[in-house]
Amino acid sequence: MTVITQVSLTKLRWEQAGRGMDPSGFYPVAADGAVRTATGVVLRIDTDAGIWGQHTWTTGVNGLAAAQIESIAPWLVGQDPFRRELIWTTLQRAWRKYDRLGIGPIDIALWDIAGKAYGVPVWQLLGGWKDRLPAYASTLHGDETGPLSSPQDYADFAVACTELGYRAFKIHGWAAGPLGREIETVHAVRTAVGPDVALMLDPGSAYTTFADALTVGRALDEAGYYWYEDPYQEGGVSAHAHRRLRELLRTPLLMGEHVRGFSAHVDQVVAGGTDFVRADAGLDAGITGVMKLAHAAEGLGLDVELHGPGPAHRHCMAAIRNTNFYELGLVAPSLPSVSAGFPVYADFRDDLASVDAEGTVGVPTGPGLGVTLDEDWVAAHEVETFVAR
Repeated sequence: MTVITQVSLTKLRWEQAGRGMDPSGFYPVAADGAVRTATGVVLRIDTDAGIWGQHTWTTGVNGLAAAQIESIAPWLVGQDPFRRELIWTTLQRAWRKYDRLGIGPIDIALWDIAGKAYGVPVWQLLGGWKDRLPAYASTLHGDETGPLSSPQDYADFAVACTELGYRAFKIHGWAAGPLGREIETVHAVRTAVGPDVALMLDPGSAYTTFADALTVGRALDEAGYYWYEDPYQEGGVSAHAHRRLRELLRTPLLMGEHVRGFSAHVDQVVAGGTDFVRADAGLDAGITGVMKLAHAAEGLGLDVELHGPGPAHRHCMAAIRNTNFYELGLVAPSLPSVSAGFPVYADFRDDLASVDAEGTVGVPTGPGLGVTLDEDWVAAHEVETFVAR
């Protein structure tokens, strides 16, 4: 039996040029001349077979995962890395009082080990068949003085993205500001790109009231938007609130980014709180968690949409029938490279120009996740390393 021999977490810190924070201090924006300090983690799981798996993530949205992994790393040592379902379900119970964010990175690294052991990419282990994935350009939030400071800025950027090949474009609006500007942006972008581009709006739970969410939603109805995501400050957890919103709008809702746990996601769907199902390998218990959600949604006749870019999501999407777009973000006119903000890979990039003329991106073909870390960059930005063996 193969066993895990070591679990390590390398914490990173680096500077991101051209990025700043909005006045609230919580939402990243593009800002010419600004420099922002960012942090991230590399998880590595070694085995006695000489095969190891990795996963890396920025800690902005998932900062608690590393602490959770450290707490159970001694238990992981000695476990069979191929018993992913056993490890997954054991941690579901062990962390039942918490958000379980640590499961995602562990599960992704274990899938990386499995693919390397069998000499095939993860998407092939999952039964995947798609080698090109339709993508949408997903913007950073709006700002007051930078490259996304007006409805016209968004409209111009949407046109530039369609010229690159994108068939879909998502707006992250302003985290604060007049509602009329949001509505003006909704219409300006539709007018600029015409009727054949799929448009989405994600306010990032910025709207203060149900009434505000409803007002903007009616503008989306008029402009024929593809989906409406996480509109107001309730955060997307209340199935009741969003069922009421669905009853009053024609534009489909995409919810679930802030709902933790497989059962809670399914409950949200069954209670009528969403049309599309959101899933994230980092936040929703790994590749195993994403595939469970995808299959649950498929059984209910719904589509699942993956949150954010990255190798794990390309592998998952290649194996999911009921999905539509790969989220390539967060981007802005002055920041065409997503990967430049976190240049941890030597051979994988999520850049605005990564799409082909049809607006699609490829799927890694190497064993496991099929990506290689830039070890020199990691070493240059290492802050500290935790090791359990």
